[in-house]
Amino acid sequence: MQYSLGIDAGGTYTDAVIIRNSDRRIVDSNKALTTYPDLLTGIENAIDGLNSKYLPDIKLVSVSTTLATNTILEKTGYPVALILIGKHTLPANPPINDYIVVKGGHSVAGTEDETLDIETVKEYALKMKDRVSAFAVSSYFSIRNPDHEIRIKEMLTELTGLPIVCGHELSQDLGAYDRGVTAYLNAQLLPIADQFIQAIVTDIEKRGIDARLMMLKCDGSVIGIHEAMERPIESIFSGPAASLMGASFLSKNDTCAVIDVGGTSTDVSLNHNGLPELVDTGAVVGGWHTKVKAIRMETSAMGGDSHIWIKNRKINIGPRRVMPLCLAAVKYPGFMDQLRSGRTPSRVQLAENIQPTKFFVRTGKKAPNLSSFEEQLLATIGEEPVSINDIFWKIGTPISADQIDALIQKRLVQAIGFTPTDVLHVLGEYTKWDRNASLTGAKILARLSPMNENELCLHIKKEVAINMALDLMSFVFKGVEKSEIEKIIRGEFFSQFKVNVPVVLLGGPVHSYVEELSKLIEANIIVPEHAEVGNAVGALVGKGVKSIEILIKSFYKKTKRSIIVFSPVERREFASHAEALEYANELGNRLIMEYMENSGIKAEDINIDIKREDITMAEESGAPIETRLVFLGMGIPMAESKE
Repeated sequence: MQYSLGIDAGGTYTDAVIIRNSDRRIVDSNKALTTYPDLLTGIENAIDGLNSKYLPDIKLVSVSTTLATNTILEKTGYPVALILIGKHTLPANPPINDYIVVKGGHSVAGTEDETLDIETVKEYALKMKDRVSAFAVSSYFSIRNPDHEIRIKEMLTELTGLPIVCGHELSQDLGAYDRGVTAYLNAQLLPIADQFIQAIVTDIEKRGIDARLMMLKCDGSVIGIHEAMERPIESIFSGPAASLMGASFLSKNDTCAVIDVGGTSTDVSLNHNGLPELVDTGAVVGGWHTKVKAIRMETSAMGGDSHIWIKNRKINIGPRRVMPLCLAAVKYPGFMDQLRSGRTPSRVQLAENIQPTKFFVRTGKKAPNLSSFEEQLLATIGEEPVSINDIFWKIGTPISADQIDALIQKRLVQAIGFTPTDVLHVLGEYTKWDRNASLTGAKILARLSPMNENELCLHIKKEVAINMALDLMSFVFKGVEKSEIEKIIRGEFFSQFKVNVPVVLLGGPVHSYVEELSKLIEANIIVPEHAEVGNAVGALVGKGVKSIEILIKSFYKKTKRSIIVFSPVERREFASHAEALEYANELGNRLIMEYMENSGIKAEDINIDIKREDITMAEESGAPIETRLVFLGMGIPMAESKE
């Protein structure tokens, strides 16, 4: 009997699941807390909780991770120098520290626009090679002719020995600067991805697992581990992609909407006929606009571990994630005494970081370049939780919420507070941790609100359900103002929204929200078995998908017509449209097959769909002036021993 192992390292939990290959049935699963800054510890803990008898027979391991997303958001990527070639249009203040713009680039026809200034690039590379970990290169219209990028890459490789990432290798979409940003971010992630993947390889080999290793991309498809190491940027938002694929598999619905309630956020997405809907313009992460194809999703910063805080008797949920009180009481034995005896700040002082139920603890992460006051402040926070009041008495001077916030943003300090997870503990609907801590926190916060603790918790639970409904309908009604949708959801009308596809809920205790959600929208709401580890399932059941676009375009110079084929691998000229079309079809099919077979998919299991769009004009020959071919390959990765 052979098995497959799926792993998802999410913002709060790391999930692991084992599926039997013969009937695709889940035979074991486990959840462990995600560990920062080293995700590997959380992954090891998740696998440790699985039945070890299955491990020797695992033949496929697939992973989804927040590593790339978090690295970009936290700005902790490795230093990279970006080389822009040609007529790039740059933003007013480019957010890139090290870059240069040199002459070169091509025209829309792929002809050289300017001679490449390779000597300037060489001088810049010699100056930067000891200060960066990699170079990124983006040339104007390299999607029509990558020659200048390729020449720079060859020169830099020989001159520096560092990794070089080219824009045309990651995207065939227009937008030279955005391709440069994509290459730049990818280059930043290379060492991190290499360390992460090598650590996973070492761990599974240590356990006696001899398996093919895959990674889930942010478009819901899987990728072979070697390509994943070269293209880590494509794993951003792989968590939401995993939830979408997992929900479809668990609910047995190829078409469904998915609401994934995680610890940090709620994500909504849609699968249609087994394929996710993708964004048209590329994923945006941390303010960076990339050319990475990712699923379209509606996201809000409200999850099971969102901080609940009160100011001016108003109840706020999020946007920050904290450790729930119920979990902190289990993790820190003396925490309950602190919680019960904590001082309630005055109503004037109340803020997100100044709450009677808010505490702070060190994460163990080290950070350079701290100010002397930050170092002093950090020294007052140890391995046991402390309140703002505790810090004040230790440091001897007033502490502002912003000063604590800076340490939280740098992930040096973990915040603890009251959360929707605590709410469900109070209501007795989810009792994994210490209910007494949650109940104590609810009583303390209720004093600051016009409700008692039970009313407070029922109100918060309803607000979480409203947020789920709002995110779902905002996704469905693309382009409609969210505020208008919210009026309808919160209003008292003789009508409600109806969703015509199944709505699948994923996340730990999502079953608790089904009744509330049903009052807000009319839909077939499904909480499938194993919904709590749906993302790990999604990491494993993602299909091998590869899309390749090839353009055939006519150009005229005086009375002469030339037919040029633009592909991800080359630019090639033909005498007739028929010859160009035959070549493009052969090339597209071959590139799809090579990619899919390298991803562990047998040739007989690969389906290739070809879409063709022609632009024609009244010409004697009747041949199109432009033909766009899109090749879409699909298949299921094999689960077999690696070589």
